[in-house]
This record gives sequence, structure tokens and C-alpha cells, in this order.
Amino acid sequence: MNNGNFSSEAVSCGHPDKVADRISDEIVDACLRQNPKARVAVETLVTAGNVILAGEVSGVSAIDYDGITRAAIRDIGYLSGNFAADDVKVQVLVHEQSPEIATAVNTNGTDEGAGDQGLMFGYATSETESCMPLALSTSHALLEELTRLRKDGATFLGPDAKSQVTVTYVNGVPTIARVVVSHQHSAGRGGEATKLIRDVVERLAPKVSVVDINPSGSFVSGGPGADTGLTGRKIIVDTYGGSAPHGGGAFSGKDPTKVDRSAAYMARWVAKNIVGAGLADRCLVQVAYLIGKAEPASFHIDTFGTSVEPTWVIQRAIDRCVSFKPKDIRERLRLERPIYARTASGGHFGRAPQSDGGFIWEDHDLEELLLEMLP
Repeated sequence: MNNGNFSSEAVSCGHPDKVADRISDEIVDACLRQNPKARVAVETLVTAGNVILAGEVSGVSAIDYDGITRAAIRDIGYLSGNFAADDVKVQVLVHEQSPEIATAVNTNGTDEGAGDQGLMFGYATSETESCMPLALSTSHALLEELTRLRKDGATFLGPDAKSQVTVTYVNGVPTIARVVVSHQHSAGRGGEATKLIRDVVERLAPKVSVVDINPSGSFVSGGPGADTGLTGRKIIVDTYGGSAPHGGGAFSGKDPTKVDRSAAYMARWVAKNIVGAGLADRCLVQVAYLIGKAEPASFHIDTFGTSVEPTWVIQRAIDRCVSFKPKDIRERLRLERPIYARTASGGHFGRAPQSDGGFIWEDHDLEELLLEMLP
């Protein structure tokens, strides 16, 4: 965007949908600890007093679904009320993976087919150091800092929260214009919550001109006790805040053989390295698959007229050094590890790579090779 306003939102780890994502991804991690080749597709529904787990799991045994669920809820911060970790009822409706899907993925040759058709997108922009859109990265940063303060002793804050940041672009340069934060708080302590939130906004978005805090007036009842949550219902929060298209497939609850997850991570890695190498200021990568087929059905790059080389030249360089076959993605990014619960809150992109391989798709380690592949 050259001129105009654009808004993105984020939600905290205690938002009902994020509670569901966290539980689903904790189950993925538990399965991968037992078997890196495990197949997992688990959806979670959370509501007052209840958690329902449903989906398919293969290649593992004796997963403690009940214990995993309660531990996740406890860590998020729901210790009392009508969604307390020790009191919720956990219903498990998990079965084996469909044999037809398994057959499509588990080919006899060296390649493995995609588990479903679909299209995935990766995006990067030079407007922030993390190569993420400013509105979304600020939205996430506000809630991550408020969560840290809550866990460090600001007990009048509750786990449930949302933020929204509006950015104004003038000749392509973004400036934060408005911040909205709605944060759960203890009864009678809304004033303390407002003061703390305002302090955080002033630190992380010091030049913002308009700040709205709990515009509904009060936010005491929150989390799954007040609203139902489902896995995969915050896909825009999880990705690029609406700055880029989304293929519709969620990430959480899925093992890395699912291209909804792994190919989206790969597309982000490629897009970020194109921008990081200075080849473009913005980059969108799209890849599409057919069930049972290893080779992508299509692959596309768009640099929105910002690239220093023709787009086809950059795409040819990618073709020479990157494979988007599902098995190659998992091996290149080393995805068959228990690194997914941490992605359930704060977004899947724009995070610092971690020593155990978490967020490895945020590395800049493709830049030099890409430049070598150019004519």
C-alpha cells in the first residue's frame, strides 16, 4: 500500500480460539516426541466447563490427552472459575487416520504425496526488521508484553485479550495511527488494567495518536467460560494480518506432513529470504498441491513491482535451490520435532529462530544461495 490506512488484530494466549490451538498443538508435540513420523490432525473445542478433542492420530500409543489438556489450560492461566484447569470435563473423540489419506501420503517410492489438495501462501515485507507487516507485528508485541507482565505479577489482568493496530501509509512509509486493546481484568480493577495497558502502548508504540482501551467499558468475564473457542479460527492472526491472501487451511493440531502447515512455513521462508537478500521490498509466494502428488500443482511469486530483478529470474533461482515436495520441506526445515505448541500464540511468523529448531522457517540462511543462483 502506498497511501491509506490498514488495520490488523491479534489475540492473546487466553483467547478461546487460542486456548483450542494450544491444546491441539500440545497434542502434536506429544505425538512427535513419541514418534517423529506420527500422523496427527486434532481439533479442539473449548467452552464453559468443557473441552472436546476430535480428530485422527496414528503411529503412537498411550497419549495422555486429559493431562495434556489440563496442563495447557493451567499454563495459560485459567485456574479458577467455570473453565478451571482442574475442573473442566475433557471428552476425547480421537481415532486412527483414514487409510485412504495414509495411502495417498505413503507412496512406495522416495517421494511422499501431499495429504490433500490446497493452496498455501508465504509473505514478507521490508517495513519491519522481522519482515512482517507493521500493524500485525505491533498487535502481537503488545499482547506478548502484557502476557509477560501478567505472568510476572500483574494478577489483576486476565488471560483473555485482543489488540488492533491501524497503520497509516504515506508514500509507502507506515506509521502507527491507532491502537485498540481489550484486556480481561479482575472485577473493580479496570483502572489499574487501563493504566498498565497505556504504559505498554506508550513504550511499544510511542508515536501513536489515538489509543482505545477496553472500549466496551468492562471486561471481567472472558476466556472459554464466556465464549466458545475452536482450533484454526484465527488463521489471519496466525499469518499476516490480512496483508496477504490465505488459502484457508489452519496450522494448529496438524503434524508436518500436512502441507497446510509445512508448505506455508516453507513459503514464508522463501519469501522472507527474497526480501532479506534485497531482491524485493515485498514478496508473496503461492504454492498449490494435489492429494497424493509430491510435485506442487503450481508455484508463483509476486513482488508487486518492487524487485531488483524480473520476477521470473527470481523464481528460476528458487527452482534451482528449493524443493516444495512435502518430504523435502520437512527435511529442509527439520519439522519432525516437538516445536509447535509455542506457535499457538503470538503468530507463526516474524518470531526469532530458536536453538532447538523452533521457528526455523524465520532463518535468513537461504539468502546467499539465492544470490548465487542469479545470472
